[in-house]
Amino acid sequence: MTISRAPQQERSRLTQQRLLSATVECLVEFGWSGATTTVIADRAGVSRGAQLHHYPTRASLVLAAVEHLAELRAAELRVEAAALGGLAGHDRHDRVLDMLAASFTGPLFVAALEVWVAARTDPELRAALIPLEAKVGREMHRLAVDLLDADESTPGVREAVQATLDLLRGLGVANLLTDDSARRTALLAAWKDQLATILNR
Repeated sequence: MTISRAPQQERSRLTQQRLLSATVECLVEFGWSGATTTVIADRAGVSRGAQLHHYPTRASLVLAAVEHLAELRAAELRVEAAALGGLAGHDRHDRVLDMLAASFTGPLFVAALEVWVAARTDPELRAALIPLEAKVGREMHRLAVDLLDADESTPGVREAVQATLDLLRGLGVANLLTDDSARRTALLAAWKDQLATILNR
C-alpha cells in the first residue's frame, strides 16, 4: 500500500508544482484577464480535470501560486544572504537592500500585482487575498529584519524596515511601464545612507 501511494503522491506534488509555476508565468505574460484556468492548465501540460482536482477555483490556484513563490523567494534570499559571509554594517546593508529590491522587480512581484489589481473589484478574491498578503507581508518584514541584522528594540528601527519595504514596493510599481532603473538606483542609494544611520544608532 505504501509503495503504491508514494509514486501517486509524488506525481500529485509534481502536478501542483507545474500548475503553480505555470500560473505565475501566465499572470506575467497575459495579465489577470488572460491567465484563465484553461490557459494555465495548457501551459502546465496537465488536464483540466487534474487542475480542478488540485485547485477547484481560479482564485485558489492563483493564491496558492503567489504564496508558493513568496516562500521560494524568501528561501532564495536567505541563501543569497548566507553567501555574503562576513560582510557586516554598511556593506551588508547595501547588498541586502539590493537583493530585496530585486524581489520587487521580478516575476513574482509582477504576478502578485496582477492579483492585487484584480482583487480591488472582485470581493471573493479580495477576501481570500487580504489574509494571505498580511501573512506574506509579516514574513517579508521578519526576513528583512533578519537579513539586515536590525535591532527592532531600538526606536525607529521597526518603522525604518517597513518604510524600506514600502519604498521598494513603490519603486517596483514605477518600474513596470518604463525602465526606471536610473532613478531607482539614485533613490535607493540615498535611502541606504539614511537607513544605515538609523540601524547604527
